[in-house]
Amino acid sequence: MASSATSRWLRPEVYPLFAAVGVAVGICGFQLIRNICINPEVRVNKESRAAGVLDNFAEGEKYSEHFLRKFVRNKSPEIMPSINSFFTDPSRN
Repeated sequence: MASSATSRWLRPEVYPLFAAVGVAVGICGFQLIRNICINPEVRVNKESRAAGVLDNFAEGEKYSEHFLRKFVRNKSPEIMPSINSFFTDPSRN
């Protein structure tokens, strides 16, 4: 029984499926750990939950302005800018 299931799922054709599912689980796990550990609105301790709603804007700003957001803020939202400009720029024709 186990060998038939192994031979069915452990073939080279299934490796991309395993990779995609693995990446998705990794992203979900990263976001879960990030929110539990450093999100200012998530309180795991009973003492922290008893404090109620806090107006701690500096901590919220620090959480929302992370490295990736700062890095892409002044970038153009294009994946391949040279190809996009080649097909859309009328001065190149």
